[in-house]
Amino acid sequence: MLTGLLFDDAGHRMIPTHATKAGVRYRYYVSTPCLHGQAKTAPAGSVPRVPAADIEDTVVKCLKEHLAAGQDKPTTSAVRLGDRDDLAQLVARVVVHRDRLIVRFKSSHADEESDSPGLLTIPWQKPPSKRSRQILLPHNASRSDVRPEQFERRARLVSAIARGRRWLDDVVSGRITTVTQLCAREKCSVRQVNMTISLAFLAPNPVKAAVEGRLPRGIGIERLRDPPTEWRRQFEALGLNPGIAETPA
Repeated sequence: MLTGLLFDDAGHRMIPTHATKAGVRYRYYVSTPCLHGQAKTAPAGSVPRVPAADIEDTVVKCLKEHLAAGQDKPTTSAVRLGDRDDLAQLVARVVVHRDRLIVRFKSSHADEESDSPGLLTIPWQKPPSKRSRQILLPHNASRSDVRPEQFERRARLVSAIARGRRWLDDVVSGRITTVTQLCAREKCSVRQVNMTISLAFLAPNPVKAAVEGRLPRGIGIERLRDPPTEWRRQFEALGLNPGIAETPA
């Protein structure tokens, strides 16, 4: 959305890039010196890397509000913000500062009545790279003793839950008619099929906690298999306190 329009406050263009972790793609804009290994010879601005989705959403939202406030003016009311081309018709550049974004409009869309003609200042701060997570506490455990499950184990757990739901859907829909047929397709034992499908019966709250990384260390696939049928008893069976305590990610 902001390709070619985003700059750091040292004047360097910020280039779209991405990183992939556990199969999930995370998009960023990175200052050119950092991306090309030139940070020592051409220092980047105060914020050299920003999460793409956050800054795109912020810019588009504030621009829409700005345009709505001046919708009686024909030069702005006709502009849409559906994609990058629409944005480029309106904006010359967006400059990233530590505490704000400065949007410079193209001359045809500048508001001459504004205190800063051609500019829009948006209060903004880069989201923290590490967010606090609400870790579920085991009974009688102190906050200092609790750590979140390791990323690799959490990824395997979430993948197993998804697989269990998929296999259950195959059975319910009739695509698979017998457990033996499913075992042959997945090349695994009857017990493994049954234990994996049992994960599909986890209550929404434990599943959400697993996805968000809020389960304490030691509660993985083995502990969550074959859960109690009643959702309200599942936390109890795991020895978890429904109350939560904040622990840094």
